[in-house]
Amino acid sequence: MTQAKIGVIGGSGLYKMDALKDVEEIEIETPFGKPSDTLIVGNLDGTQVAFLPRHNRNHTLLPSELPFRANIYAMKKLGVEYIISASAVGSLKEEVKPVDMVVPDQFIDRTKNRASTFFGEGIIAHIAFGDPICNNLAQILADAIDSLNLTDVTLHRGGTYVCMEGPAFSTKAESNLYRSWDATVIGMTNLTEAKLAREAEIAYTTLALVTDYDCWHPDHDSVTVEMVVGNLQKNAVNAQKVIQETVKRISKNPPESEAHSALKNALFTPLDKAPAKTKKKLEFILKKYF
Repeated sequence: MTQAKIGVIGGSGLYKMDALKDVEEIEIETPFGKPSDTLIVGNLDGTQVAFLPRHNRNHTLLPSELPFRANIYAMKKLGVEYIISASAVGSLKEEVKPVDMVVPDQFIDRTKNRASTFFGEGIIAHIAFGDPICNNLAQILADAIDSLNLTDVTLHRGGTYVCMEGPAFSTKAESNLYRSWDATVIGMTNLTEAKLAREAEIAYTTLALVTDYDCWHPDHDSVTVEMVVGNLQKNAVNAQKVIQETVKRISKNPPESEAHSALKNALFTPLDKAPAKTKKKLEFILKKYF
């Protein structure tokens, strides 16, 4: 199977990477079902990259329907060590305007009914998650954004991403509650990915692409679907430039990451006592600890 050390997960509006060359579509089966789509592996300026459209290339999957575990497990099977995850978000702060980019460093979980761990069925692990983003990878991403001087785009380093269940957007009361928590942006997907990536010992960072202000904003009613779609399209063009530059920087100087040894002190179950069926199920995650 073709291998790639860098994985890209595309969010709303980012369904393909135009700069990928010599692409191969790879169907991957996982113990957690099929990923959102076939994974596209190709050459990006000399570096093998695996790309996955989170919601399927035709945007057919709700956030609550996403096969998060299959998506991350498939990346692990391909040998991915770093994930750049693009995510369309709403802004919770006046200064974070539409088309801006945020590289958050924290999450708040407002999801309800999602499987967000690979473990159970006889193998127990509790990962450290105080710093849910790989800080070294996030710095490379932010520096890449800075270097491009994108028109009308302000970079916001750090901040908190509220991950809600969806698919409906927030009520005004909820939106103002999140603002009182000093949260920066709101989306529906990235925290679940971040948890699973950490369990899979993959360094993970979020490229949060602002499409609009959340409903707290007094001018929100003047925002039309056409405007949001227009911002998604602008964000997709900018995101591809950012990802291309970030991949170059990772390839030139792969960052160290605590995520790469996240399970070292997280496994509570002695693996020689664990069920063989579960060990087989998690072989790509646990094989270095067998």
